[in-house]
Amino acid sequence: MRFFITLVLNLIWLFTAGIPLFLGYLLAGVIACIFIVTIPFGVASFRLAGFVLWPFGREVIVTGRGGALSGVGNVVWFLVAGLWLAIGHVVTAVAQAVTIIGIPLAWANIKLIPVTCFPFGKEVVDSSSQRAKMFPTAG
Repeated sequence: MRFFITLVLNLIWLFTAGIPLFLGYLLAGVIACIFIVTIPFGVASFRLAGFVLWPFGREVIVTGRGGALSGVGNVVWFLVAGLWLAIGHVVTAVAQAVTIIGIPLAWANIKLIPVTCFPFGKEVVDSSSQRAKMFPTAG
């Protein structure tokens, strides 16, 4: 039953927010990969693109492997792409919240904003994986 609910939520999400957000993350990743120095930002963007395309049944965990360089990367990411992608999440959440069935999707959209703004030092894992149970949830 849980698989069915996750599948239905992901399918509704895909058409109400997933595709536009995925394209935004894809664009940010392609732009970031233009310069060699910013390739880690592109990789982070592509990782998040897959997550926002199909988010239910997966979680974001804090890995604790970040360090100071990760903190600097998060600040740069926020200023260059994170803020704009977060605005995209807010806009799609408002559009989803118009209907009653969209309210849980809008809430999930809002919960994605912290990882959108600060992706370094976090990892996307399957909700049923052992890593998801061992590490606290990000956000």
